[in-house]
Amino acid sequence: MKTPLLVAVLLTGTVSATAAADTWRGQVTPYVWMPSLAGDIRPTSSAPTLSTRQSFSDILDELDAAFFLHATARRDRLVLFGDISHASLSTSASLAPGVSIEGRVRQTSMTAAAGYQVVQAPDLSLDLLAGARLWQARASVDVPALGLSATESERWVDPLLAARLRRDFTPDWSAIVYADVGGFGVGSDATWQAVGSLNYRLNDALYLSAGYRHLEVRYEDNDARLDIEMSGPLLGATWRF
Repeated sequence: MKTPLLVAVLLTGTVSATAAADTWRGQVTPYVWMPSLAGDIRPTSSAPTLSTRQSFSDILDELDAAFFLHATARRDRLVLFGDISHASLSTSASLAPGVSIEGRVRQTSMTAAAGYQVVQAPDLSLDLLAGARLWQARASVDVPALGLSATESERWVDPLLAARLRRDFTPDWSAIVYADVGGFGVGSDATWQAVGSLNYRLNDALYLSAGYRHLEVRYEDNDARLDIEMSGPLLGATWRF
């Protein structure tokens, strides 16, 4: 009588593991990013180039709107990843003594990628992904003293390659490092970002995160130029389901 019981137990465990592997699991993370900004903005060839370097406190004073969200979904080793970033701000600089230049930038990026978990260990996982990032950028430059004004909107798609590493230190503490690189002259000349976070588990469904994010993009087309880098800390909350 022990053999049928043992077989039943093994089959039950196998069915449960298979069912778990076939189940989709997801997580959504709204987060606050507090970056500094540096770079050059030129809407058209007839407009002057606005070169700016601002701390987060400067950006906060000139920020019009911002929204950041990323999400992942998993089924066994299949990984789907998405991220939305939006920021709109106004800035100013000095073109010459007594002549100011005013700029406004609205940037939205939407990233979608899919990949495979190449390392799957109890306390360590590594995902390799490929996807694309859609950029929408609108820049305007005004020089009131000279009566100059220019506005340009650009939209492009960058292919990208990405990797995501997760390491669990304890049942409650973990770290995640994410990096991607793209553009390759298809959309922008080049773009890359790196994100690192330390995460704390409040319960099985809710995590809190603190980390750092760096993002760069270099784009030139039809004499328009957007060459910026943004770096700063972030805070987020993750809901798992």
